Amino acid sequence: MSEVQLRVGDARQRDVGRGIARIDQRTMQKLGISAGDVIEIVGKRTTSAIAWPAYSEDQNRDMIRIDGFTRKNAGVAINEYVIVRPAKVKEALNVTLAPVDMRLNVDEDFTNFVKNRLMERTLVEGDTTLVMMLGHAIPFVVTKTRPHGIVKVTAETRLTILSEPAPEGKGVPRTTYEDIGGLHEEIQRVREMVELPLRHPELFQRLGIEPPKGVLLHGPPGCGKTLLARAVATESEANFITIKGPEVFSKWVGESEKAIREVFRKARMAAPAVIFFDEIDSLVPRRGLGFADSGVTERVISQLLTEMDGIVTLEDVVVIAATNRPDIVDPAVLRPGRFDRLIYVPEPDEKSRLQIFKIYTKGMPLAKDVSLENLVALTKNYSGADIEALCREAAMQALRRDVNAKEVTMKDFEEALKRIGPSITPDMEKWYKSFMQQVRQVQKPATPVA
Repeated sequence: MSEVQLRVGDARQRDVGRGIARIDQRTMQKLGISAGDVIEIVGKRTTSAIAWPAYSEDQNRDMIRIDGFTRKNAGVAINEYVIVRPAKVKEALNVTLAPVDMRLNVDEDFTNFVKNRLMERTLVEGDTTLVMMLGHAIPFVVTKTRPHGIVKVTAETRLTILSEPAPEGKGVPRTTYEDIGGLHEEIQRVREMVELPLRHPELFQRLGIEPPKGVLLHGPPGCGKTLLARAVATESEANFITIKGPEVFSKWVGESEKAIREVFRKARMAAPAVIFFDEIDSLVPRRGLGFADSGVTERVISQLLTEMDGIVTLEDVVVIAATNRPDIVDPAVLRPGRFDRLIYVPEPDEKSRLQIFKIYTKGMPLAKDVSLENLVALTKNYSGADIEALCREAAMQALRRDVNAKEVTMKDFEEALKRIGPSITPDMEKWYKSFMQQVRQVQKPATPVA
């Protein structure tokens, strides 16, 4: 059987959740297949997808574009390699699905609805598959198939849906890189810092250097810092431990520092792991600002620095922090060896805003008069969170107009624009850029007095 080795790329937003793989014409000829045929994708695991023609810019590049769930099913990350070959597909007699991270009330109508959505789609035991339901993508784990191997759901397939969530799916963040609008350069930089050390530590051993320990994401509120951290944890297949700054503090002496130690202890036990500190400015504010907290803040900062840069090394553990107030974070935390890289997450530009609109209107029935390009032009200085709120408000406006509304019109979006305004000002962008220049300036020693 013919097979080829291809480099993995991320999928476009419109291909997410459809179970397809984009490969070029030359590769299809090598494999002896045509568009619509099923292919077997072999990484650390084996999964399947339906072959679709590649985009024009991907011709003759020996790459395969698959979405985050297909990458997870194959056990690979972006820029890694997979073996692709024509698949031997059997008709499924029985398929058992379990939801991820939620309980379901399952009846015959619901089972038939899911079965219709999966019709002609191929599945492999252990895969995660998406089913679009009321505009939302609901993930299911394929817990059992009969026969084994790559199977196709047909009218004769007996589908069983469990009401309890799958054990292997509990606590797994569902965010992938395709859920982020724009931020391509920022994703690449975070991947270098987080994904490479966790998935390929041997690269750093070969070069004789220590992998980076921490990344600080900073930028205006609502621009995707937390979303980016969740996506990296999903794509690197790491355990994700999230800590919000204020919840660490306790009124009991020593409990706050103990909470920090406990977080890092759990991360070492669960390695590879990502520790994510949200709103880190509340956890490690600049010392000497006069906070009347009996020295608790200073002891927490010291404990965090000790854990990140102390005698006990962090192996297979990466720390990500996010803040929209980097100016009040203690400078000691920002030195190399602690947070090795400061990454600015900017407000979305026009291209990014278009992608964000596509993400949040994917399951929304839009009227023919809705122009996403016009909406992009009207939403300058809107953050990603603002655009999400705008889309939600437009849908609510459609319901206010007619409780039986079947689609959202441009008029609904125009009404929503009157209620939802931008949260980013031009001065904010300038301030963040000037901060980056200040924090990395090397201070020259003072000239000694003669």
